[in-house]
Amino acid sequence: MKVIYPGSFDPITNGHLDIVERCSQKFDKVILAILNNSAKNTLFTVDERLKILESCIEEYDNVEVDTFSGLLVDYAREKGITTVIRGLRAVTDFEYELQMALMNRELDSELDTLFLMSSSQYAFLSSSLVKEVAKYDGDITRFVPKVVEEALHHKMKGDK
Repeated sequence: MKVIYPGSFDPITNGHLDIVERCSQKFDKVILAILNNSAKNTLFTVDERLKILESCIEEYDNVEVDTFSGLLVDYAREKGITTVIRGLRAVTDFEYELQMALMNRELDSELDTLFLMSSSQYAFLSSSLVKEVAKYDGDITRFVPKVVEEALHHKMKGDK
């Protein structure tokens, strides 16, 4: 079974990678799909995120990185995939993700969403928090892979 794990991944965190690891063990093929949303103000460009993610998933033979614009349902149809993976940290995540899943299901009745709870050690972790800590030179080594830490520090120094 092939699945899509979509997101902005700006940047990818160890919480995201925990979901990737678990999906790689349960599914034949996992596509990490980076949403290219020009309306969203991201720190990293799509190309930068693509390179970072490719570096982070090298050890997984059944995981690939791709990008998409527009509706997830159209991308899923194009790839012949009927299952979307979404990670949940808290009840507040569920409310938003449920709305998205129901809308996607309304747009394509064949598209299912599977929710995976984050591991408890990552329940607080978000890309936004990581960027905030990095902005003030805080220690993010426990939250992101080394390649992300280096990219964030480089990006933050360039923005000062």
